[in-house]
Amino acid sequence: MASAVSTQATNDRTAPGVKKIWDRREVIGLLEQPLSDLLFTAHSVHRSNFDPNEVQLSTLLNIKSGGCPEDCAYCPQSARYDTAVESEPLLDIEVVRNAAKTAKAKGATRFCMGAAWRSPKDRDLDKVIALIEVVKELGLESCVTLGMLKSEQATRLKEAGLDYYNHNLDTSPEFYGEIITTRTYEDRLDTIDHVRAAGINVCCGGIIGLGETLSDRAGLLMSLANLPQAPESVPINLLVKVAGTPLEESSSVDPLDMVRMVAAARIMMPKSYVRLSAGREGLDEAAQALCFFAGANSIFYGEQLLTTPNPAADLDRALFKKLGINATSF
Repeated sequence: MASAVSTQATNDRTAPGVKKIWDRREVIGLLEQPLSDLLFTAHSVHRSNFDPNEVQLSTLLNIKSGGCPEDCAYCPQSARYDTAVESEPLLDIEVVRNAAKTAKAKGATRFCMGAAWRSPKDRDLDKVIALIEVVKELGLESCVTLGMLKSEQATRLKEAGLDYYNHNLDTSPEFYGEIITTRTYEDRLDTIDHVRAAGINVCCGGIIGLGETLSDRAGLLMSLANLPQAPESVPINLLVKVAGTPLEESSSVDPLDMVRMVAAARIMMPKSYVRLSAGREGLDEAAQALCFFAGANSIFYGEQLLTTPNPAADLDRALFKKLGINATSF
């Protein structure tokens, strides 16, 4: 069975130019393969589409923290939970400029900015567009995550030069309601549609460790891979358990489950960048090395994500040196 699934994944069972549509049985089959078989297939797909020894570096800055009205059970920025995150206004343009300069000096090629909004108001968008322009002036790729977008807002962001918009699906459609009730799965898909229609690259992934089943993990990957066009960037997050959130006592995830998710994502979305995102501090060097071998070729780079810690840049550089990995250049 394992070799049959592997062959199906490699050949896609589709005519050239015809998009493959994955079903749950196939994806569960991928995730349940013997690890060596799964890694062999994933690495073969990765090597045929990317330089296997090159990783793209993105730096993430929280430009507006806390006070979000959503009830995402994993998020310390929700106003509904008692966490250490305070509500703060949008950062000043010079603060963002300096942070972007620092990120570029350390080797990042993409600068991502996140704001804790359900959806931005037009006056909010005016301020964010000014920040995008600063990032672009520095020669960095730009990415923002601002919540739900209307079609005309996506168009404005495209006109401002935005390269990527991040809007994660988080989990499977079936499990989604256990994690978030203040917006629907369709709301998320609508925003992705608006971003795609505006001509902006899509950054869209999910989280493991929410209490989901193997079938839910398969459902997340199916939802991503079966989009009309796969996301250009697919962040795979490992839950960071934060005190005060409903998921603070969640069971820990076996690091090899993260490796399997990365490998399956690589097989199912061969042309996408697969990013090791939140939770990387919970992976030791061996687990990260397996993720890179399985097809991860992007990371968040820098000591801080939106509100949670990330490995120090010097530790990442040391790991890359051990593994013979190069960061993508400008």
